[in-house]
Amino acid sequence: MNAVEIETAISDLAFQPFDAAEFPFAFLAAFGNNDIALKRLRTGNTNVSDVPGGVLQRKKIHIAACAEGSVGQTLKALRASPATAKAKAKFILATDGLTLEAEELLSGETIACAYSDLPNHFGFLLPLAGISTIKEIKDNPIDVRATSKLNKLYVELLSENPGWASSERRHDMNHFMARLVFCFFAEKTDIFNDDGLFTRTVDQMSERNGANTHEVLETIFRAMNIKNDERINTQPRLPVWASQFPYVNGGLFSGSTEVPRFTHMARTYLMHAGGLNWKQINPDIFGSMIQAVADDEERGALGMHYTSVPNILKVLNPLFLDDLRTQLTEAGDNERKLLNLRKRLARIRVFDPACGSGNFLVIAYKQMREIEAEINRRLGKTQLGSEIPLTNFRGIELRDFPAEIARLALIIAEFQCDVLYRGQKDALAEFLPLDAQNWIVCGNALRLDWLSVCPPTGTGVKLVADDLFCTPQDQTEMDFANEGGETYICGNPPYLGSTWQTAEQKDDLKAIFDHRAKSWKSLDYVAGWFMKAADYSTKTDAAAAFVSTNSICQGQQVPILWPLIFSTGNKIAFAHTSFKWANLASHNAGVTVVIVCISKYAKKKRLIYSTNSNGEVAVKEVETINAYLVSGVDVIVDKLLSPPDERTQMDAGGKPVEGGHLLVTEEEKQRIVAKNPGAAKFVKRVYGASEYIRGEIRFCLWISDHHEQEAKADEEINRKLNAVAALRLKSPKDATKKGAAWPHKFEEVKQTGDEIVTIVPKVSSESRGYLPVGLLPKGSIVTDLAFALYDAPLWNMAFIASRLHLVWIATVCGKLKTDFRYSNTLGWNTFPVPLLTEQNKADLTTCAENILLAREIHFPATIADLYDPDNMPENLRHAHERNDEVLERIYIGRRFKNDTERLEKLFDLYSKMTAAAAKGKPAAKATRGKAH
Repeated sequence: MNAVEIETAISDLAFQPFDAAEFPFAFLAAFGNNDIALKRLRTGNTNVSDVPGGVLQRKKIHIAACAEGSVGQTLKALRASPATAKAKAKFILATDGLTLEAEELLSGETIACAYSDLPNHFGFLLPLAGISTIKEIKDNPIDVRATSKLNKLYVELLSENPGWASSERRHDMNHFMARLVFCFFAEKTDIFNDDGLFTRTVDQMSERNGANTHEVLETIFRAMNIKNDERINTQPRLPVWASQFPYVNGGLFSGSTEVPRFTHMARTYLMHAGGLNWKQINPDIFGSMIQAVADDEERGALGMHYTSVPNILKVLNPLFLDDLRTQLTEAGDNERKLLNLRKRLARIRVFDPACGSGNFLVIAYKQMREIEAEINRRLGKTQLGSEIPLTNFRGIELRDFPAEIARLALIIAEFQCDVLYRGQKDALAEFLPLDAQNWIVCGNALRLDWLSVCPPTGTGVKLVADDLFCTPQDQTEMDFANEGGETYICGNPPYLGSTWQTAEQKDDLKAIFDHRAKSWKSLDYVAGWFMKAADYSTKTDAAAAFVSTNSICQGQQVPILWPLIFSTGNKIAFAHTSFKWANLASHNAGVTVVIVCISKYAKKKRLIYSTNSNGEVAVKEVETINAYLVSGVDVIVDKLLSPPDERTQMDAGGKPVEGGHLLVTEEEKQRIVAKNPGAAKFVKRVYGASEYIRGEIRFCLWISDHHEQEAKADEEINRKLNAVAALRLKSPKDATKKGAAWPHKFEEVKQTGDEIVTIVPKVSSESRGYLPVGLLPKGSIVTDLAFALYDAPLWNMAFIASRLHLVWIATVCGKLKTDFRYSNTLGWNTFPVPLLTEQNKADLTTCAENILLAREIHFPATIADLYDPDNMPENLRHAHERNDEVLERIYIGRRFKNDTERLEKLFDLYSKMTAAAAKGKPAAKATRGKAH
């Protein structure tokens, strides 16, 4: 369940008659527990509560419904309960149906409220659903509640007005919802000069069954589009009750005022939404949540879109806010310096070319207003109006509803800042009418000219539309006064790897990259924003910082994208290495991202931020940041066809292409051998990634050319080989068709079948501290789901099993989703290895042997079992730590302090290795020995 669904369920529960016996189960159901889990609790199978009337859910909550007036006493009993501690409950909750008290045991935070007021505190309990609660929602859940009510209204209206759900009319529906949001906010903040004017008027003037609600709303909207001095002569004349509403316009109430028809239920939802305290709306939270209301595909994720302020500030602070605060500190009370900073603030433009509902822009605006307010305080001029115009906060958004919500969110943020810093009276005096200029452009950011949307000096064509939603989508040029101050580009563009891009999105990237690079089709969609930002900065002084999947700084995308960006003169000014960009989805959902800032005017000292496992952020000043977000030499790692030293060549395993006929199960093997014992020599154990890591058992037919006729004499084997030949002949690929001539073998054969094999799976979990690598028994066959070293000296394995190698692979090879993706040409061949002495090789061989022996002790545990990060055996851990110590002493004479130091050293060695190769120096080669 998402946050909005939980709020709905809690609201429904709070308004139902209280049933003490049923309450604990209804409460748990509201937080996503299924019928099976509740049934077990009801029957007592999993309920180990020792408090009368209590229900205890392990690792979650201990609840008790109690007699009237005994809530505090019952909560105390729950806290003291041995069962609470034993079950590791996170919360305790007691209620008598009149009042309710709850406590989060770890933090000691509590809530105490009327039972009916529980929906206003549901955010406190969201961790019960696995949702990481942010402080803004925990303390003030109004944003989720408002989204919930509007979502119900939206769905009900579309059900009654199916024509409004069509693509032709959906923008009308979205415009209507934007108008409602404004009205709800305005009536609670004195903008309408009367608390509750909008909701009360609709309630008084519309019929209970909703029949004429649309007419009442149309009249109100029409009133807000007519200037006060023009209302007397307006036809049809405004009724007295509608004349109470002020002139608003600003493009919000102009154009068509048509409203969808209401049912009784829709009218009820409207009244419920109006009853909320919209004065407390947080525009950055609410905007990012409500954008999903109008999107059929995203509605199931309601409440999950919001990204916390601290995460957004990871972008905005180092981009420009930290510099502003430093200047404020240095200014002290110096009037001239303070006025210069105030002027600088007024000229800064913040541009989000994938703005969604505008939360980056809203946060930037609020932070800048806070700095400006402090300047005014030091100057003794707190009454001054703001010189920071909303039109300096530009955005591009593909969909019209989030674009309009972004504009509304900024308008609301401006009003709230005016109230906070200047007072309600001054804020109201300057709020209406709204500015008709639309500084949030609706369109495709990868197709629009960013210099027209956010010009360096404000030149361009001013476009002002009567109806914002009817403005042509090619509206890209605006004339907003600006003297050419700083421009900061920021945001969280859509990521979308190449596999998941639509044809239109592929065309977007083609328009940007087709004339620059041949391999652009493998780029993530977000790469388009980086390239557009780099191009933009060639025309004006600008810095751009985007949140991105870390894949653009790993693996095959690096040599495609970053040389293009660097060729524009841009450098990486700061970066935040991989961390989880979490939202409100359950189970701490979030994608692993990086933040990268590019600029042509980067300072001499660059900043690399990193987040440790405890969520603490460290920052390091460095001279340069390369495309892999590592300090040191600015290099791009390219594939090598072979190692440049005496390491063994690594190849992918054989490619079967056999349709399930050469690969056989254990049962099939037994059946074949039972009928023909001589056929046993044709069946060998086969390994891919899952067979090696999880211990799955599979076999394959492995038949040499000189045994082909003997094998075909076996009826079942011959039938399988004929099936392989038929399958390959049907393939559209010429190489596969040729393989029909040798159906007794894999299509691609990489081994004889008699080697000792060192296996490295192509894909493995990122949760392990070491890459899975090991020796297979002689005669094992490896498929193309793994790489292999054949008859390699064992010291090769010591390198692959090291922490040093893992961080290199994670950085230069990239990942498949969140798993490590190994590459022989990009990861193994490029891995920098210092010149090894015979003693070094002997020491590393011993380390590899010790790792293998440590595993053997725990037979039949699988690699997955042994390398479970929470259950790794101590002897195996010690064997790896010894391997790391021996190897790292070869590199620098001691253990590396951390992964950052490891990567810095590896990139330095890689740079020297490639420089030597470029000068034509021969790489050290040695005769490859047999495996130990």
